[in-house]
Amino acid sequence: MRENLASVSSPNMAFTDCMKPTELAADKGIKRKNWRNRIRLLLKTNSTQRVKNRLCRPSVDDVNQWAQSLDKLLSHKYGKIAFCIFLRSEFCDENIEFWSACEEFKKIKSRKEMVSKANRIYEEFIKSEAPKEVNLDFHTKNAIAQSLHKPTATSFLVAQRKIYNLMENNSYPRFISSDLYNELYAAAAREDMDVES
Repeated sequence: MRENLASVSSPNMAFTDCMKPTELAADKGIKRKNWRNRIRLLLKTNSTQRVKNRLCRPSVDDVNQWAQSLDKLLSHKYGKIAFCIFLRSEFCDENIEFWSACEEFKKIKSRKEMVSKANRIYEEFIKSEAPKEVNLDFHTKNAIAQSLHKPTATSFLVAQRKIYNLMENNSYPRFISSDLYNELYAAAAREDMDVES
């Protein structure tokens, strides 16, 4: 699938769940349009419920904190959603999906469930030619494959750190300087002004 997407230039990229690859070249403005639609959904308000619902939406302070660190971004519900939307637009959402799967894996207590989840993560993200294969070196992949017989809560820790560092050094800076982030900030500022008035 990645080979098919390689021919699509970055200005034409859009969300994979919204368009077919053949439609990508047809509408150059679709990426910006989808961001705006998703931001509106994220910040949608009803004038009678504005104050009550405002507590659930990102404020200007929240959006500012997202720019401080990837940890702060991922710890905020809407920050993580916005980052996922951005990663989808860049066709690298497998990184955040893998990181999230590892976070869930660490919380598992049952040995049987841990073995099952470890195998699912390996099949989906680690194995060569996996549907959502993440960019890991051979030694890391091999260590994970060997630990599948008796997985522990730390079986994916090294791989998760590598993917986190990849996101922190590549995707995260692009997200902070993206139109999506700037539009989220502007939308949050408008919301704050509406609440104050």
